[in-house]
Amino acid sequence: MYGALDISTSGMIAQRNRLTAISANLANRDAINPDGTPFRAKRVFFQVGDPSAATAAGRKLGVHIAQIRDDPSEFGLRWDPDNPLAQKSGPRQGYLLTSNVDPVVEQVNALEASRAYEANVVAAEATKAMVAQTLRLLA
Repeated sequence: MYGALDISTSGMIAQRNRLTAISANLANRDAINPDGTPFRAKRVFFQVGDPSAATAAGRKLGVHIAQIRDDPSEFGLRWDPDNPLAQKSGPRQGYLLTSNVDPVVEQVNALEASRAYEANVVAAEATKAMVAQTLRLLA
């Protein structure tokens, strides 16, 4: 039973970190990096297992964040010839590169992550209730 609680806990931690990345994407949507390029959205990738578990069996259960990578999708373009960061020559002359953060996609991802977090909370509560009922039966 304790392993089931660990699984739910690792899922809550992973989804919380995913929500943090989504929040950072939305907060930095209009940011410009020191090299003049726009902020690139971050994507969180999960992997099976929980490396922080105390036992070998526990390390095979649950989920953890394997990596956080930059979203490789193209930057957007906005016509702004007066901006000092706008392209000076070529086919994109006068266009300013904008972040690839799409607020709609981020909102959908946030909704999905919060629902997954809630599902893990419900699973943890059910596990706790089963353990409590088992202890009542044994007493």
